[in-house]
Amino acid sequence: MNKQSKKVKHTVAVTLALSLAVPAASALAAEQSSAALEPVRETATKLGAEVSWEQSTRTITVTKGSHVLKLEAGSDRALLDGETVALNQPVRLSGGRTLADTGLIAKAFAGDNGQTEDTAGLFLKALQAGDGAKAAEYVSEASAYALPASMLDRLWSNSEAMFGKTAGEPSKSESLNTVHRNVTYSFQSTIIPFQLTLRLDQNGKVDDLYIAAASASAYQKPAYDNPAAYSEREVTIGSGAMALPGTLTVPAGDGPFPAVVLVHGSGPHDRDASILGSKPFRDLAAGLAAQGIAVLRYDKVTYEHSFKAAADPKFTLKQESVDDALEAVKLLQNTSGIDDSRIFVAGHSQGGFAMPLIAAGAPDGAIAGTILLSAPSGKFADVLSEQQAELVRRVKQLGLDSTLYEQQAAMYTSIADMVNDPEYTVDHMPEEFPLQPAYWWFEQKNYVPAELAKTQTGPMLVLQGENDWQVTMKQFEGWETALKDRGNIEFKSYPKVNHLLAEYDGLSTGTEYGKPSNVSKAIIDDIANWIHSVK
Repeated sequence: MNKQSKKVKHTVAVTLALSLAVPAASALAAEQSSAALEPVRETATKLGAEVSWEQSTRTITVTKGSHVLKLEAGSDRALLDGETVALNQPVRLSGGRTLADTGLIAKAFAGDNGQTEDTAGLFLKALQAGDGAKAAEYVSEASAYALPASMLDRLWSNSEAMFGKTAGEPSKSESLNTVHRNVTYSFQSTIIPFQLTLRLDQNGKVDDLYIAAASASAYQKPAYDNPAAYSEREVTIGSGAMALPGTLTVPAGDGPFPAVVLVHGSGPHDRDASILGSKPFRDLAAGLAAQGIAVLRYDKVTYEHSFKAAADPKFTLKQESVDDALEAVKLLQNTSGIDDSRIFVAGHSQGGFAMPLIAAGAPDGAIAGTILLSAPSGKFADVLSEQQAELVRRVKQLGLDSTLYEQQAAMYTSIADMVNDPEYTVDHMPEEFPLQPAYWWFEQKNYVPAELAKTQTGPMLVLQGENDWQVTMKQFEGWETALKDRGNIEFKSYPKVNHLLAEYDGLSTGTEYGKPSNVSKAIIDDIANWIHSVK
């Protein structure tokens, strides 16, 4: 593959992205995760364990069934069922909470369900063997419809067709959130390394899974990220089969604080909105918290419940972006230390595109104001076509061969034409539509966010990077034109800022996304100043 082809593949990928038995104490010590410290009580509670605190000895005790784990603040040793376990990091206290490596607690209690073998490993073996019926035995009842044996028969071969044949044994890591225990296998393969994450429910069954190309994170924290300025805690957005894990970042000091809910762009995204070398939502959370504003971010439904979402043939924009944002607002309204009269919602890219729908679905007074970050103002299919034309223009401007880019642009233009064709509706869709689920596209074919926003009220801040090819300045101008007669709206654009809200000195084409970058401090300052000014 030549360099140009690799570059095209990389750009397409970026565009679409924005489209156990309890181990013995000795084994536990050897396998312990090196994950960041997280609150013990929250982690233990979601595993069904009981927690008690002894002030005089500064010891926290976690109990589940016959198993007892004792942690002492400041110590790099723990007692599990009476045996000493060495910790990678000392237990510490912060903001009245005990923090420890959640991998320790997960391995101590997550698999306390009488199983003698690891479900994840058995599921993977069946998957690799193409034995869908066997793999389906390890799937949760709630997810059987999304992970049927017939699909599991082909899943591994389809993955290897995309990423290449695997070589050697995969490395394995585990993490825990408020919804799932996640077991991630990292594979080396002949085309590109990839990862398979199995999401296990509280009964140890496979509840969903996520497959993606592996990328070595080049992310670097920005200078404005000061951990002393905030604390973070795990939360759950919504309830039931599609509940989402999230993080609430709270400023240091006494509240109540204004708060912002962050809504993702298109494609499956984690709570940090991680894309190669950037984590824009993490940057926003740290930067805004340092200026007295709490931030709630969460794993997107198409990331945490990938196959369950994909199994719904009538999956909509409302289900993908709107419903969970409203659940997040509701959570903040009932959270101590948050000013429930000053809850804002900020949407990036598709999240901003959905913002008028979010505002329309919120109870009166629930949202104090909305923030649009590189948000499309027109029809989504038209934006897709427009971004590809802009990419071609930029490639030519850089003196590169644009042939393959033009072919890609022609494909997306034909898709937009199909969506806009009055012959097609949700009741009569094309037989072969290249972007699935087709219902998602045709259900909202006539939705124009700027037109809906014209009918609404409430403070709004519209921010746009002038160096953004994915959502161009034409979209920003669409907001300005549509909302020119509405009051209480501020518009601002930034000359160097790309789609990831980072400043880039060159002409953005997406190739810079792999390098470390951070949200522009100017954007964070402008958001913070605007929020504090809203009355």
